Formats: sequence, structure tokens, C-alpha cells
Amino acid sequence: MTTRRSFLALSGGVLAASALAGCREQAAAAVPSAVPDVLLADSGNGIVRIRGTEVRPLGPRSVLSRNGTTAYVVDGTGLQRIEAATGAPTHRQDIGGGWAPRVVAESSDLCVLTGSAPAEPPAGRTTSPLLVVGPDRRQKFTLPGCVEPDAFTADGTGLFVLDWLPADRPDHYRVRLLDLTDGKLYPLLTRDKRPVPEGAEEQMRGRGRQAVYAADRQTLYTLYTHQPEHQHTRNLLGGTRSHVHAFVHVLHLAERWAYCLDLPDPFGHGPAEGHALAVAGGQLAVLDTASGSIARTDVETLAAPAVTRIPAGRGAASIGFGPDGRLFAADGAEVHVLDRSAGQQLGRWSLPTAARGLRLSADGTRFYAGGENEVAWLDSTSGELRGRARVDGLVALLFVS
Repeated sequence: MTTRRSFLALSGGVLAASALAGCREQAAAAVPSAVPDVLLADSGNGIVRIRGTEVRPLGPRSVLSRNGTTAYVVDGTGLQRIEAATGAPTHRQDIGGGWAPRVVAESSDLCVLTGSAPAEPPAGRTTSPLLVVGPDRRQKFTLPGCVEPDAFTADGTGLFVLDWLPADRPDHYRVRLLDLTDGKLYPLLTRDKRPVPEGAEEQMRGRGRQAVYAADRQTLYTLYTHQPEHQHTRNLLGGTRSHVHAFVHVLHLAERWAYCLDLPDPFGHGPAEGHALAVAGGQLAVLDTASGSIARTDVETLAAPAVTRIPAGRGAASIGFGPDGRLFAADGAEVHVLDRSAGQQLGRWSLPTAARGLRLSADGTRFYAGGENEVAWLDSTSGELRGRARVDGLVALLFVS
């Protein structure tokens, strides 16, 4: 299911010039089409599971947990919980008709459903029904206004939501917290854990390009672009003004605070599709292909990012960390391989089509890239093309297991 946030859960030796051997001429040659690992992808019409030569749709009304282990699928009037790697159902519960699964809790035992399909912005409405379902649990809420689910709190007692304004003609929103005990909406906390005063809640007017979880699943990072009129809570409280065009919204799911990490110019000036975000190993990286910039910072300090340069381009962006200290930055079909600590470029690889999500296999030997109606995989050392498999309608490669 395509949502506001396309979750590209990216995982992340000097490379010789032979890495460029993965050129498009070679990509057109005959290569294996049986995928050696289990892949999970967003098809734009629900989640698909790919293994060998089989592409198995889980269903048009399906959603994947953000650790990639569990899927929820609406089948008629029932909600089915599925082990994503095997496709085996583990639980089924009758919920009645008219519901679509939207967000899975990090524990994987809760799912929130809505009565409408995701859209950005959503259609205007005066009330919003939400259904929270889990083992021996069923809670229905009818919230005032135009409200969309975003993420569960770490303990599952709350749900972060997007409160779209104005409700009848939504064009911007604020992030709020639904307490699943009393059914009321509350503002978030500031980074120093103080309640945000009335009138100082941030209102998002741009585009939430991509969201990524930290490895411990306690923090959600969302990249926003094209925000020339956005004012952070700290600006509203201090009487200052922000002039940034892009930032990373940091949402702590356990402590319930939010903070915006500003990105320097020229981030946010180029196309939204030319921006991408990755988080791993205590580092955060944002790619802007239009300017050839990669901003990097530490997730603990959230200090002003340092910027590494690569050749500027015009392609859609994908970025991911490798477990061996490499950073992969895709500008369309070209992948720049860098040392993530120093930012030094180690090599360049070519993909058959523009990247739609990057992943490494569990053993680190295969580099996967989603593409136009396909998945391709390369040797993770040389960058040579090893295989391609057709996946019609692929929007993003999400997980490899």
C-alpha cells in the first residue's frame, strides 16, 4: 500500500574501476531471473513477496510492519496477520467490512485501520473513524476532523496521527498524539520533554518524502522538502523565523517528543524525488541529487550536518548504509559508493533502471535495487550485475530476508 511515507527500509576494500562494468549494455544481457533471497516490496497495489521466480501479492489491502516481519491483510470482513518472510497466516480476526489496514505497531501485535484509502492530501471530511485491532483487542474511535494514522507509540498505548487542516479542504497538518486510553488528541512534547503550548504546534505544508526507523525502533525520522514558509515550534516559541526548505522531523516514539533537524541550502530546492534519507549505525544521511549533496550527522547529537559532495544529477534518489562502512547513494540508475565516515568516493556502479530502494542481502554478498517493474541484484564487492526479476508495478523495494 502506497502511503504518505514510502518506507524504504535501507540497509546498509576500495572498489576498483572495474565496478563500472555493471553498465547498461551488460544489464541488457541474459542474467538469472530467480531471486536468491526473500524480498518484500510495495507494488502500489499492496505488498508483494518475491522468492525464486514467484511474485506473490499479499492483497490490495495489505500493510507491512516497519521491521518487515509481519503483514496485515484485509480479506473480506476479516483481518489476517501473516508472517511476511514465509507468507504463513498466524492469526485471523473478524472486523466487518469497509476497513483498510494502515499502520502496524512495532510489537507487530497491533494494527490500525481506516475507512478510506491513503492520499496526500486526503479528501476533506468532518469525522475520521479509526479501528485498532490486536489479540483480544478491538477499539473504534471516531475523531473530529480529518485525521490520518502515522505511527504507534513504542508501548502501544498511543497513536501518532496527522491532523489535517482545514478539515473540509486539507492542505497542511500537525502531528498529534491519540491516547488510546481516553480517546483524546494531545500535542507532542518538545525535545526537552515539555508540552508544546497552544498555538506553537508545527504545521507541515510540504511533502513528507520518506520515513525511516532507527535500528532500536524507538525513533522515526521523516524527511520533508519544500517548506519555505514552515516555522518550527522553537521559532514560534522564541519569536524567530526559519528560512529552510528541507528538514528531518525526528519523532521519539517512547518519550513522545519531536524535533526538526534543519538541512542546509540547497536541500529542498530541487525536486522532492531527488531527496532520500537513510539511518543506520548512529548516523543519519540525506541525499539531494540535484545539487550532488549528502548531509550527514549523528543521531544522538543531531548536530548541524556536514555535507559531502558527489556529481550533481537529475535522477530520483535512493540511499542506504552498508554494514561494512560504505554508503550507497543512487542518482537514478547510477550508484555512488562512498566511505561513510570520510565521505570519500570508492566507486560508481550502474543499474539497469533508476533505483527504487536499495538493500543488501543478509550475508552482505548481494546488493539489491528496486527498479522500473523489476528488481536487480549486483555483486556487493564488484558492482557487477548478477540477476534481474520482473515485478510489475514495483514502487519500492522494502526488505530483504
